[in-house]
Amino acid sequence: MKSKSLAGIASILAIATLTTSLCIGEEFRPDAWPSFQNGGHMSVAGDTLPTRWSAEENISWKAEIPGYGQSTPIVTEGQIIVTSTSGPNKEKYHLIAYSLDEGKKLWQKDFTNPSPIENTSYVSRAAPTAVADKSGYIAYYEGGLVVAVTRDGEVRWERNLVEEYGAISARHGLASSLEQNDELVFVWVERSEEPYLAALNKANGETVWKVAGLGKTSWSTPRLVPVDGTTQLVCSASGLIAGFNPDNGERLWQFDQIANNTTCTPIPLGEGRFLIGASEGRGEAAVQTDGSSNGVIQIAKQDDGSYAAQFVWQAAKAKSSFGSPIVADKTAWFVNRGGVLFGVDLDTGEQSSTARLAAGGVWATPIQQNKLLYIFGSKGTTSIIDMGDGEAVAENSLWENEEAEEGERSSGEIIYSAVAVPPLLIIRTGDTLYAIQEQPSS
Repeated sequence: MKSKSLAGIASILAIATLTTSLCIGEEFRPDAWPSFQNGGHMSVAGDTLPTRWSAEENISWKAEIPGYGQSTPIVTEGQIIVTSTSGPNKEKYHLIAYSLDEGKKLWQKDFTNPSPIENTSYVSRAAPTAVADKSGYIAYYEGGLVVAVTRDGEVRWERNLVEEYGAISARHGLASSLEQNDELVFVWVERSEEPYLAALNKANGETVWKVAGLGKTSWSTPRLVPVDGTTQLVCSASGLIAGFNPDNGERLWQFDQIANNTTCTPIPLGEGRFLIGASEGRGEAAVQTDGSSNGVIQIAKQDDGSYAAQFVWQAAKAKSSFGSPIVADKTAWFVNRGGVLFGVDLDTGEQSSTARLAAGGVWATPIQQNKLLYIFGSKGTTSIIDMGDGEAVAENSLWENEEAEEGERSSGEIIYSAVAVPPLLIIRTGDTLYAIQEQPSS
């Protein structure tokens, strides 16, 4: 086992918000990132991504985002789409498009929040990520608003879920992003009372089905997982994971042999398998001393035709934080709250490496290209790891980090997400987009 000691530790209490280049209903596009976590595919091909940058070096452009937001940018057809919110009580929601090549604002649409709540760092702020398809973009806001627009920003339809299905109240707000297939977009409202999961027709926004949610705390995103030649919609919440039929909302199975799985989104592995991450827990919750809630889960058909799920393997020590684990180089990679990277063999579940990262704790899901693993520390430092030997290739900081006094929270920027559209790497903070492109050495 390799053990690396790299400087730095970060740990942040907050809401998790947390990406194939295949757009739904479109041909393969190397310049596209159409949904949260790119649909669970965090490996990218194409031109090499940058490996070195700073506040002054290799920043292709920066763009200011109005208000503040925690969602992941999506990219398609040369446009970057982000969401944000503004006002002392998050009165307004924003949907903004920027050009990929130079960061110029192309258009902005503003909407009224149907569930105003104090705009603080203790509740989610435009956390759900939108989706792109051949007709344009669909955005969901945690206040209960779903809107669909064309590629030019013209509103196609709008749904006020609060007006139709009641008020939304949830601990720290909602952060679940949208999932989609060719015909439907899936919205998970895991609120405090009467939570629900719904499928909307992408053409007109009408509800196709609506079923009860899990009744558990969650800030993760529903994910379509391939099973037996079809797909199941998998939702993960604290102490419970459930699979649904995406055609009608029927609950097909549920699994409760897990804990503290509130933030990580299931990562599809094919053949009914998915990777899941969980943290140590906080407050009065039982703290895990091992990684038994982190691992690979298999969905399988039983003799009676029903489905059930069980762990294929559980990690010995590897745990997650806010960012989901990913699979790269036949290895499952987890980053815990203290910024320790764990490599676990995907087939056996045996731990193969550990490294303490200068990046510290993460909110964003890592990205892999070739033999490099990009891990985006929430405080601004990105660790780039060679998966072959576990060594850090580079440690890049977007800004100077200011340490908070003991007992105080840092007031600096936070990296919420990153997307890769080679040769560009796009990093998003609450109010800024950074486009990074490595320039040839002179």
